[in-house]
Amino acid sequence: MKYFLTTLLVFSFIYEAKSNEINRVVKPDFMSQTAFEAIFSDISNWGRWGDADQLGTLNLITDKKRVEASKLVITGQTVSLSLPLNETKDAINESPFVHEPFIFPAAFGIPKEALPEAAGDNFSVAYHGFAHSHVDAISHFGYKGKMYNGYSFELSEGGFEKLGIENIAESGIITRGVLIDFPKFFGVDYLEPGRIITTEDILNWEKKNGITIGSGDALLIKTGRWKAVQEKGQWNFVESAAGMHASVAEFLKERDVSIIGCDGVSDVMPSGVENRFNPLHELVIVSLGMPIFDNLDLRAVSATANRLNRSTFMLVASPLMVEGATGSPLNPMAIF
Repeated sequence: MKYFLTTLLVFSFIYEAKSNEINRVVKPDFMSQTAFEAIFSDISNWGRWGDADQLGTLNLITDKKRVEASKLVITGQTVSLSLPLNETKDAINESPFVHEPFIFPAAFGIPKEALPEAAGDNFSVAYHGFAHSHVDAISHFGYKGKMYNGYSFELSEGGFEKLGIENIAESGIITRGVLIDFPKFFGVDYLEPGRIITTEDILNWEKKNGITIGSGDALLIKTGRWKAVQEKGQWNFVESAAGMHASVAEFLKERDVSIIGCDGVSDVMPSGVENRFNPLHELVIVSLGMPIFDNLDLRAVSATANRLNRSTFMLVASPLMVEGATGSPLNPMAIF
């Protein structure tokens, strides 16, 4: 019995040490502005689908890709990847969602005696940031005065004349979703704020799981952010957040990924790139022409994936049809 307890303690110590090593926050090699701009140029999709292209990497979601994604539906189970819109102001939510329900008054020329009992709502939300689940259109970021495909980063009265969210809304996003549950992969509850996800991490996950991320796929990264919030409380997300290093953009181009998403904002923070706050956003949105899902809730989908022993599913998402908008709140769905 004494030998058993000693052995158990030794293995527990080794496991804890390994987990701490895997989850430690390590600063990557510092990336200079020059190196950043070299990657920006090397991975560029400008002109790839024509000078008038409005879709960027969503061109990679072909009709054939949608059909292939539909074949992943086996059980018919559906899971939302969205947080409830956040109505509480806190450390990460400077612009809470405003919901104003009302009973319809006598209006529209309807006679009072014929007026039905009906109710409605007014919604208001500034969804970009760190609190609300949303999609970034490829008009959300510019670099040196240019957006994807060389369009000018200039607002008109109704928003952006090019690359508005309506281009995505016209056909929606229907493709294969690939979920990388990094806390599960590393054997931890969550990745520590500031923990850097590298291309090597993704390749190691592929090797272990026998899955190859490919053309048109939606790559979804779980860091365990909401478990960390549950245990730690909210923290200054701008100062420290688990996420992908800017160099992962080269992998995304090589594999022709169509869209990325995360329970954070995909970028690791601090970024480790000279003078760049969200370098992965800039490389992905502006150079690749790739939309991004921010602030997803991946807890339910990871639980379902674990139960079914799957990491892939059909992903369906559709933003609001707002001409010239830089993105939209949305409720992506995983269908197993």
